[in-house]
Amino acid sequence: MKELRSTFEKNNIYSKLETLNTKMLDANFWQNKNNSKNIIKEKKLYEDLINSHNKSIEKLKDLNDLRELASEEKNEIVQKEILQNIKSLRSSVKKNEIKCFLSNEADSLDCYIEIHAGAGGTESQDWADMLRRMYLKWADQKNFKSALISEHKGDEAGIKSSTIKIEGDYVFGWLKKESGIHRLVRISPFDSGARRHTSFASIWIYPVVDENINIEIIEKDLRVDTYRSSGAGGQHVNTTDSAVRITHIPSKIVVQCQNERSQHKNKETCMNMLKARLYDYEVKKKEQENQNTENSKSEIGWGHQIRSYVLQPYRLVKDNRTNFESTSPDKVLDGGLDEFLEQSLYQIK
Repeated sequence: MKELRSTFEKNNIYSKLETLNTKMLDANFWQNKNNSKNIIKEKKLYEDLINSHNKSIEKLKDLNDLRELASEEKNEIVQKEILQNIKSLRSSVKKNEIKCFLSNEADSLDCYIEIHAGAGGTESQDWADMLRRMYLKWADQKNFKSALISEHKGDEAGIKSSTIKIEGDYVFGWLKKESGIHRLVRISPFDSGARRHTSFASIWIYPVVDENINIEIIEKDLRVDTYRSSGAGGQHVNTTDSAVRITHIPSKIVVQCQNERSQHKNKETCMNMLKARLYDYEVKKKEQENQNTENSKSEIGWGHQIRSYVLQPYRLVKDNRTNFESTSPDKVLDGGLDEFLEQSLYQIK
């Protein structure tokens, strides 16, 4: 319990709640509905954390009193039940502790996941497709919504690149540390000689910005291209220039969308993605992070991976930043990412 309270204090949970309560007393608070909605949502998160913490303290006291009685009466059945309740309480406290690390400005937002295959042709393209499936499976397990924004299929299998959108509570907060190079080692299903191959793909996570975050975009800084969609969607999609690609010339950021039949809707989605990318770009610059967009896309290879997934000659998934490991790669690739995500959150300072 002391550790959880310390985590509260490190993440300024109490002071943030006090600040939000002060904002709600402002006479103009309800004039901006979106802003007031977000503040109420954030306030509820902090209140739930504190209330849950207080309940855990009370429950621990009750269990301790019961333990003393059971010990005096030498009631082994009750003692075993107490141990089980303590394990359950510990799990609940851990979940609260993790939520403390999801209190930054953008953590509550939805997110885009951009996936790019590295060098290596079919091998890397298949690996990029496996990663996309992994994140979609994770989203399904969390009952989050997901949508395909754009896709460039591989020449033989897999994908060259893809962008998906995931909607749910604190999605960006959970996934924000997944950006980087992911490495796969396996016996290639595309190699007739059954040799071991190493493949790379890059993941980039950025938030879906809401209306309260003002991003100025100047029209003359944009280059808009239209092209024919290569994805599913019937005759209309494949024979009209409905897909849209927008390049932001100053930052060299490129976004594209092809999931709608309407060019207008695809352009609207692209503009929302561009705002999200520019917001993420500015946040990264303020935090003085070493990694930038060009590096994450051009250096998809050795020495840059954040996580390795080894299927041969042994079975192991290892995060190179936290040193957390799992000997069940199939479970991880089927969306079992929570332990890796939790360890990444604990690393945030």
